[in-house]
Amino acid sequence: MPELPEVEITRLGLAPELEGRSITSVILRRPDLRWPIPREIGDLLPGQRILAIRRRAKYLLIDLAPGSALLHLGMSGSLRILAQDSPVGSHDHVDIALDSGRVMRFNDPRRFGCLLWQPLGETHPLLRDLGPEPLSPAFDGDFLFERSRGRKTSVKAFLMDQSVVVGVGNIYAAETLFQAGIAPGRAAGEVSRPRYRRLAEAVKDILAHAIRCGGTTLRDFIRPDGRPGYFEQELFVYGREDEPCLTCGRILSGSRMGNRATVWCTHCQK
Repeated sequence: MPELPEVEITRLGLAPELEGRSITSVILRRPDLRWPIPREIGDLLPGQRILAIRRRAKYLLIDLAPGSALLHLGMSGSLRILAQDSPVGSHDHVDIALDSGRVMRFNDPRRFGCLLWQPLGETHPLLRDLGPEPLSPAFDGDFLFERSRGRKTSVKAFLMDQSVVVGVGNIYAAETLFQAGIAPGRAAGEVSRPRYRRLAEAVKDILAHAIRCGGTTLRDFIRPDGRPGYFEQELFVYGREDEPCLTCGRILSGSRMGNRATVWCTHCQK
């Protein structure tokens, strides 16, 4: 599933093509993705000028005068900017045509993505209970420490809780815990304030670096220009169970935590 860096990279790639452009038409090749596509998408988008494209957690919002189109890429979705006469594939479910003569095409083989509507002045229910953005000043080690008191859940599950902080999925949780030297199975309430400060800095450093590298290509992610990301080449623990730790050389351990594959170094992470 595309994580926060991949969604941010998608936003950065789309912004020059979308912002300031007018939507000439919307083609919905099916009535639903994960959920039904609201009628407002087909009724309100044509003729509107795109004011901005924003990201909140792993959601993209295309801002228009009457509200925002809300998109999520799901597990396998992608957004591409193409010529309007580009051949349509079997999983190309939505086209948003622009006055530039190009089209933003939403491809989603598994159909776990979504295209929804948020009226002006409202917050969609999917966004209401989200935690702070990890790259914002509102997120730091003191925030994590205060939110973690009394929590018996694992620190990895705590970090991946979207009501605590948004956008830290399985890949980046594993990598940031390794960089901070914290074992993923440790109870969140047992981690000290100084260690949470190191963890918050690791989250910021690794997410920012992943964005600079173009994201992580694991299975389906491609950027709007069709190129892959390269952060996968720099993973220290994720997907490396039974391989040597790149720091100490010991064999990495692996298990499932919260039904997610988890890899860590028993020597470097305590």
